[in-house]
Amino acid sequence: MSQTGSLPPAPFSAASVESICKALAEAVTGSQIPNMIAPLKVVEGAGNERQTKWIRLYNAVADRQNRQGDGRPMLRLISEIMAPVRFQSQQEFDRVRAIVNESLLFSGYMVREDGKLARVTAAVTVSEAQRRADDLREELNRRGVHADVLRFCKAELMQQNYFHAVLEASKSVADKIRNMTGENGDGSALVDKACSISQGPRIAFNTLATEWERSEHNGLVMLMKGLFSTFRNPSAHAPKILWATSRSDALDVLTLISMLHRRLDSAAVRP
Repeated sequence: MSQTGSLPPAPFSAASVESICKALAEAVTGSQIPNMIAPLKVVEGAGNERQTKWIRLYNAVADRQNRQGDGRPMLRLISEIMAPVRFQSQQEFDRVRAIVNESLLFSGYMVREDGKLARVTAAVTVSEAQRRADDLREELNRRGVHADVLRFCKAELMQQNYFHAVLEASKSVADKIRNMTGENGDGSALVDKACSISQGPRIAFNTLATEWERSEHNGLVMLMKGLFSTFRNPSAHAPKILWATSRSDALDVLTLISMLHRRLDSAAVRP
């Protein structure tokens, strides 16, 4: 565990221990719990393995914390469970870390990207804890990502569901094209109907007066069609296990979608 202060931390409240243990239970199986709580020098009683996972974690922390009189058992358990090497993928680690931090921030701690604990200013409200725990949303806000992107994928971002966040955000581009033109349809076919130069585009990203402007327009059209081909179509045909999207890829694609929204906002709609 990283250095979190010279004095032992105060004991965690029962409500905090419960909330944090419910989050940590997302990252363990029942058979792993004895190894996770072993560093706390707590031995489960007979029949405890039939208890719910979070209750087993809660009982171990409460037992040790009551005997020790400080919050180190809670922090030790978090460090054991949130070791990055335990996770199958970066996506899974990011998802659980956000859930744990949403509870942990109320006690003035957070799990860093390397799995270590750090002291931070305690969150005061639920909305503040959610916002700070969701570091992807924080980064998108820092980049000034278009509001329509965040509006379409808010729930998925809160769940750290990166593939579906990108999927929902890509739907926002099609939705805007339909609203701008009154055209029906979806995906590449919709982009062709609304933006193809050969059909006299309903949406024009510039005046189309020069070869360079026509090239720029066609490039933006291809970006939109590539977005739909990459993230809209696979969800209908590929097994769910193949849908994994990393945090860094999601950040890049959502930023691209934001750029497309800004270009659509400034585009001319022609009769």
